[in-house]
Formats: sequence, structure tokens, C-alpha cells
Amino acid sequence: MNILNRTFDNIFNSYTNQTLGTAQIISVLLVVLVVALYEFAVYRVVSHRAFYNKSFNICIVILPFFIATIVMCLQSNIVITLGTIGALAILRFRTAVKDPVDMLYLLWSVHIGIVCGCQLYEVAVLTSLVVTIVLLLMNYVSVGRRPFVLVFQCAPEEDMEVLRNIKEITSRFRIKSRNYTARGMNYVIEFSVKDPAALTERLKGLNIEKFSVIEYDSEDVI
Repeated sequence: MNILNRTFDNIFNSYTNQTLGTAQIISVLLVVLVVALYEFAVYRVVSHRAFYNKSFNICIVILPFFIATIVMCLQSNIVITLGTIGALAILRFRTAVKDPVDMLYLLWSVHIGIVCGCQLYEVAVLTSLVVTIVLLLMNYVSVGRRPFVLVFQCAPEEDMEVLRNIKEITSRFRIKSRNYTARGMNYVIEFSVKDPAALTERLKGLNIEKFSVIEYDSEDVI
């Protein structure tokens, strides 16, 4: 029992001995602001989706402030620690995150808040710089064949000739849609190729009324 009592006394003393000064709080918030704005800029530059989500970007900037101050309070008072754990346990966030990369930015914001709240500023800055380099490399270094969508309209007797030419350029294609109209046939084809210009030049020489080549990345059209 004596050992248990001493353990609890040490825990309570470690919390009650720590106080938060105004200078300490301001310094933490300033570092959080700088690193969070840096994340804001990275998300704006790296994000290449068709519709830029500004509200999400604002969210990942504001989130670290709350987390950093919560961590600072958890270090100062055990009552606040227990109350915060209980409050967070009943929270439920049901907003769906559609892009998996957005989860990365949310985790980055949480990381900034926790690390800056513990006043480990160097860890926050170095981690942010390394993550930025990796994101740029993964987003702008293309490996292998790029995915495209071909939409074209032609006469009913010309579709097999068009498909034959597409197969000569790339064997990796799949017909997503085949529509019949009074004017002819409309095709939507998904394919991957290293050089889309070669396919475009080949299609120009065929009897096609009109066609479009669209590059896309997963669910995002570029």
C-alpha cells in the first residue's frame, strides 16, 4: 500500500508542479501557426483534384491549435486530463473523408498539435519538411503508364477499325460504355499508355466524327 500511495503522490505532484505561463502559451501558438500555415500551402499546391476543398484546408490549419492547447493542459492538471479523456470518448465524427490523402493531412494536423504542445518544435518542423518532399515526389514523379479515358463518336461500321487501332497502341484498354444513337455510336474507353500523343495522331487519321482524350487519376479528372 505504501508503494501504491507513493506512486499516486508522485503522479499528482508531477501535474500540480507544472504551470503554464503566458509566454509559453504564446510561443507554442506561434510555432503552431507557422507550421500549420506551411501545411496549408502544401495542401494547396500538392492537391490536384478538380475541385479544391478550401473548407478542409482551413480545418487542417485550425485543428492543431486546439490539439496543442489540449496537450499543454493535460501536462498541467490531472483533473483536466481525466475530464478530457472522458469528453473525447463520447465524441463521434461522422463526416466522411472521400480522398484517402485527406486522412494524411488530418493526421499531419494532429501531429503538429501534439508535438508543438509538447514543445518539441524541431520534430514538428523536420517532420513537415520530410513529408513535403515525399508528397512532392509521390505526386509529380510518374511511374509506368498513365490512365486515360477516350470518348469518341463514329459511324456503326467504323467502330471495329477504331478499336483495332487502339489495340495496336495499347493492349490495356477496357470499354466502359457503348451507346447507340441515330447519328452513330458513342464509346467510352479506359486505357493506359505512356505516350497519349501517338494514339491521338492515329485517331486523327480515322473516320471519327469527334473524340476526346481525358487524363484522370483515380476519381479525379485532370
